[in-house]
Amino acid sequence: MRRLLLPAALAALSLSSAHALIVPMPGWTPVGGDANYWTDASGSCLMREERHGQAFPSFATPDEARTFALKLQESLGRSVRNVVTQPVDRAGRWSVLAAYDFKEGGTSYRVSQLFLSDSGLLRTVTGSSAAEGAGACVNEMRDFIRYLAN
Repeated sequence: MRRLLLPAALAALSLSSAHALIVPMPGWTPVGGDANYWTDASGSCLMREERHGQAFPSFATPDEARTFALKLQESLGRSVRNVVTQPVDRAGRWSVLAAYDFKEGGTSYRVSQLFLSDSGLLRTVTGSSAAEGAGACVNEMRDFIRYLAN
């Protein structure tokens, strides 16, 4: 089974196990019984929820989120490729969605990552799959992160 891959700078942030991600998609199961990590039936797509101790602002407007998104795009662009960021609305609260490619161990991965403020702290929902041949799970995973994860 592939593990969820993230650039080292993001993966190094601490994880808190409180309040696990609920993935309502048929066929997705927690990895090793951990409700913070989910995989599709084929093991081609993985999602991970992390709560970080890092302060993260709540964005009241799309412009505030867009300003952060541009800074994030520049920062991520130093270590990963093809970075795209955008503000996303979560019932009147604004978050930032990033998508990027990175390579590890000779394999290229495509990542979608949602940056949320949870009581003033950073929480991320991240999905990854191999850039080539990931299968049908990719669109379902990306749609979940883009529209439903909160």
